[in-house]
Amino acid sequence: METRTHIAAEKKSCMNCAQAVMCTYHDFAGMDEESIKHLGNCFGSGCGNMEGTCGALVGAGVVYGMHIKDKAKGAKGMRLMMDKFQERNGATQCRQLKGVGTGKVLRECALCVSDAAEFLEELLAHE
Repeated sequence: METRTHIAAEKKSCMNCAQAVMCTYHDFAGMDEESIKHLGNCFGSGCGNMEGTCGALVGAGVVYGMHIKDKAKGAKGMRLMMDKFQERNGATQCRQLKGVGTGKVLRECALCVSDAAEFLEELLAHE
C-alpha cells in the first residue's frame, strides 16, 4: 500500500485529528468520506475535552475496526497502535501530548495524526 500519512497530516489543517485519519482511510472502513467525517465529529481534542485518548488514535481504531469486523482482532490491533504511539510520543492522552499543565508539548497534532496513520497502515498491510 502506498502511504497516506502525509495526506492525513495535511487534512488536519481543516479537520480534527480523528477526522483527518478517518477521512484519509474511509475506503478501508467501507464508508464515504462525508459520513465518516461526521462520525469523527466528537473525537477531536482527546474525545472532546483533552482528557481522553488522542483523537488520531481513536480515528485509526475506528477505521481498523470497520475494516476487520472482528472484536478480538480489533482490540489486539488497537493495543499495538497505542503501544507504538506511547513508545514514540511518551503519551496517548491528548492533554499530555499538548503539554497542558506541564507546558511541555510532546508532539504536535499533525505529527500525532501522521503517527496514528503510520501505525494503522502497518496493520492494514497485514490484512
